[in-house]
Amino acid sequence: MTVDITIIDEISAINQKLAERIGQQKFRIWFKNSTHFTLSDNYLKVGVPNPFVGSWIENHFLIDITAAVTAVTGSAKKVTFNIEPELNGNQRRSQLDYQAQLVQKAQNKSTRNKITAGRLASRPVKMTLDTFVVGPSNQLAYNAATSMISDEVSPFNPLFIHGGYGLGKTHLMQGICQAVCNSHPQARWLYVSAEDFTNQFVLALKTKKLDAFRRRYRQTDLLAIDDIHFLASKPSTQEEFLHTFNTINLAGKKVVLASDAHPKMIGQLCESLVNRFVSGMVVKIDPPDFRTRCKICSQRAAAINHHFDEKVIAYIAENIRSNVRELEGALLKLAAYSSLCNEPISLATARQVLAEHISRTDPIVHISDIESAVTTYFGITPADVHSSKKDRTVSLARSFSMYLARKYTQMSFPEIGRLMGNKNHATVILACRKIEEMLKDNSNANWRSPNGNKVVPSKDILAQLEETIA
Repeated sequence: MTVDITIIDEISAINQKLAERIGQQKFRIWFKNSTHFTLSDNYLKVGVPNPFVGSWIENHFLIDITAAVTAVTGSAKKVTFNIEPELNGNQRRSQLDYQAQLVQKAQNKSTRNKITAGRLASRPVKMTLDTFVVGPSNQLAYNAATSMISDEVSPFNPLFIHGGYGLGKTHLMQGICQAVCNSHPQARWLYVSAEDFTNQFVLALKTKKLDAFRRRYRQTDLLAIDDIHFLASKPSTQEEFLHTFNTINLAGKKVVLASDAHPKMIGQLCESLVNRFVSGMVVKIDPPDFRTRCKICSQRAAAINHHFDEKVIAYIAENIRSNVRELEGALLKLAAYSSLCNEPISLATARQVLAEHISRTDPIVHISDIESAVTTYFGITPADVHSSKKDRTVSLARSFSMYLARKYTQMSFPEIGRLMGNKNHATVILACRKIEEMLKDNSNANWRSPNGNKVVPSKDILAQLEETIA
């Protein structure tokens, strides 16, 4: 390519070539208004508003920048970065928002990779009981976890921890494994998800290595399995796990399980497994209270080497109440925003930056409120809604629960189905359509209550349920 064009034209061509390589959206977010290119001899100098943006661009786009410069100038140039604070004023607030969101997602992914729920026996465990923030909502679960470590023989088997997403179940399980590893270096322990257990069982069957699979799982001093509700609707895997549990239990070894729901509320789980689960210690983790949320925010902020004013911490804790992951997400977004803008986060800035985050993550109505209202109205239990029962009463209650969950929460069809007994997302869609059609014609709903048959217009049912939820 000829080089007889002006320096300005070359810079423009480099920008255009770079945009073609990385895409217009990434170029707009990270380069337009954020950088300033200067060609000098054998160098391309990239001006950036602050070290954070410079480091990010160097780590993610250096190869693309080098390729774009080579394509335009016909020769390779050394790329250097220098800080130009005046560029801070060029960045639009929407651009900073996009940058902060991308950094937050990348940091979340990095954190998940470090603490991924895999076979932690072969890698360092990142979550420990020392970093678990204890409060009224999780005190019993924490005490049960510590007793699993201190006693040679567990006073209960299994320890079954249940609660909503992001409340600390995985943290406790990894903490138990870490403590056992530290106190008993020779102990054989295994931490996997129920999905891993299922996949490995199926693979063992196909490759005719079932004996090796069983030795691996049954000859352990501690077996910790996360998301045990994944076994629902898998009768063969349930039977295999039942035998695995019985073998470990008879040997006096320990089993720790975690699930989103109480054993009796996991749909399509065999009665034998449910009985084994409830024969041990079943403990629930509830969402943290305000004081505990403040402690969690302060601890997580220290972990990412960032200090926030107490008013900012209190604002986050007051407005995000659902789970710890949402608190962490808010902190990461503020930390990224602070680094990109090169200034501390004030309360006013926190309110502005987190406005969308708060409205999206903390619904006014929770699915537990919906289930409580619906099951009380129809005279059944939450376990019925989560079960595979299909009689008229349960089916109607389940349909109203799914419809209200879709209407009043931000959950997707698959999420609603998973929380209501691992139902298929298509089941949720059909249930919502069924209720919509009933409401459209205000047709009567017929069901059998504890007090006999009942016939009530569908709009009247919805009105009473919504009033109860409110």
